[in-house]
Amino acid sequence: MSEVHQHSHRAVRSKNLLFSIVLNIVITISQVIGGVLSGSLALLSDALHNFSDVISLVVSFFANKIAKKKASLNKTFGFKRAEIMAAFINSATLIIVAILLIIEAAERFQHPQKIESFLVIILSSVAIIGNGLSVLLLKKDSAHNMNMRSAYLHLITDMLASIAVLLGGLLIKYYQIYWIDSVLTLAIALYLIYVGYDLLKDSFKMLMLFTPDNVAVEELVEKINALKDVKSIHHIHIWQLNELETHLEAHIDFTRDLKVSEFESILTIIKQILHDDYEINHVTLQPEFDKSDDKNIIVQD
Repeated sequence: MSEVHQHSHRAVRSKNLLFSIVLNIVITISQVIGGVLSGSLALLSDALHNFSDVISLVVSFFANKIAKKKASLNKTFGFKRAEIMAAFINSATLIIVAILLIIEAAERFQHPQKIESFLVIILSSVAIIGNGLSVLLLKKDSAHNMNMRSAYLHLITDMLASIAVLLGGLLIKYYQIYWIDSVLTLAIALYLIYVGYDLLKDSFKMLMLFTPDNVAVEELVEKINALKDVKSIHHIHIWQLNELETHLEAHIDFTRDLKVSEFESILTIIKQILHDDYEINHVTLQPEFDKSDDKNIIVQD
């Protein structure tokens, strides 16, 4: 049995998350007060989304901290999947919040209410500035970390929602179009579902240890089987531990009884193929010769 490790870790800045948490708590409280006083459902819905931002940022913050803990005898992988769990939870809350907003928008559309547009305009402007700053703080880390991307999506959708609320406030102030409040709420909700679904799907696939989308298993098998002295690679498992580590474990049957040094030479070639073509950076292979086991590519354990 041989293992190969080839991965790097990127540092995520927790202080940016912490600052965004404080900022969004302030925004949420101000929007709740303003929404109640103004009667604006869009402003209250934006406050609810901001509150979900606070929860998602707190989840992301602690997941980021926990993920850095070292492995131990009873936790051999450490907490490397904590951030994937956070991404799944955060994307799920995006969709739940969106469904609640759709229900509220439908009820309010049937019974439009007069709205104090001045408060809506002021508080939505404050939210745009606050969320815009948070988005800038998390943008860099969101490019390579699913957990940070889930928090970033919460913030950027809330910034866009606040822009929609501001536009609604202006239309109400100058044209008295009160039903626009419900329409904008519905638009915000549909957008939340749109951006949340992909992240929910990706994090779910990772948690379920599905084969990554960029790995064509049959093609991979053909490339390995074409190598000298390799009879077949089979009993394959491929999964992502997190965004930085993709694992492959398999049995590999040889045409002759190799020396350990010969196996190591072939293993180096295999490792390079897997890394360069499929971004697999953690390889465990069980060498075999003249063994009568199941030679199928996929074997249900």
